[in-house]
Amino acid sequence: MNNPVILAAALSGALSLAGAADAQSMRVIAQNEEQRAQYTAEAVAVSALSEAGFAVNRSEYQAVGINLADGLRLLSTGAFDMATIQVGSVAKDDPFLEGIDLIGVSTNMADLKDAVEAYRAVFNARLEEKFGVTAAAIWPFGTQVFLCNSDMASLADLDGLKVRSFTASMSTLLEELGATPVTLSFPEVYPALQRGVATCGVTSPTSSNTGKWPEVTTHLYPLSVSGSVQAHMVNLDWLNGLSDADRAAFDAIMAEMEAELWDVAINTNGTAQACSTGGDCPEGGIYTSYGMTLVSVSDADKAKVAAISASAVLPEWAAKCEASYPGCTQVWNDTVGAARGLTIE
Repeated sequence: MNNPVILAAALSGALSLAGAADAQSMRVIAQNEEQRAQYTAEAVAVSALSEAGFAVNRSEYQAVGINLADGLRLLSTGAFDMATIQVGSVAKDDPFLEGIDLIGVSTNMADLKDAVEAYRAVFNARLEEKFGVTAAAIWPFGTQVFLCNSDMASLADLDGLKVRSFTASMSTLLEELGATPVTLSFPEVYPALQRGVATCGVTSPTSSNTGKWPEVTTHLYPLSVSGSVQAHMVNLDWLNGLSDADRAAFDAIMAEMEAELWDVAINTNGTAQACSTGGDCPEGGIYTSYGMTLVSVSDADKAKVAAISASAVLPEWAAKCEASYPGCTQVWNDTVGAARGLTIE
């Protein structure tokens, strides 16, 4: 059942709480617990919401058979009150959304933080106008790097390989490098790498380690190309139905969770990468020790990503964005572009 409208109707009945008329009830669809570093922060927030009087009914995409790419549309219909959204995967519904984290634009967490803050207001304005939702929290999984189950010394080795992608601009980069992008959601990647459907994948060190990618890959190339921005989005009708006190509590909890998730992205990916590549790995922690080969990143490859971003990624995104949102290029130039010192002509 892939039609979001049909899914919305089915899930509204299946997931409604007995007290659904109460504005404090929350139907939440979230990503799977295997993203354990991030899940802990979300679990703390869910607990805080419960203590604040919200009745939270949490489901996971994979468990109920929903594709991540359908999350925004389902939230818009009211099937859920809140959803965790991988922004790049829903950008097919509106390319403007991916402007928050285009490949090659913000390749470290400090730069990405600046870009997100610059884009937050226009991002939410677009979500509210087109989808009737808003982002209560915006955060990244962390630096997006390459893991391969074949020898890799540089980006040149991706030529001719099938590589997991999950955003349009990432697919553009891979095509420019001579690779074939294979669009897969996170739960699909492990078996795809195991069976040879893909040779390499792009994700964060935390996600790859907790997702057990090192079991089916051999080389980790820590060249960051983006941050994989996520958002906890909420349906505006639900949000606007909260009392002033409930709204204040909700906003405070979301802000605290967002700060914690940024901290995870900034401070834990180094530990996860060390664990994956035979470095120091804390015993009893959430990460597993593996023996992947850690490949040194060259300045030439960093420059190559920046050049492809400027010559291919940004113009291609702008053309798609302008087709559905005339003037969006200037909006991007005035926000993310200004924050990052970039201009799309």
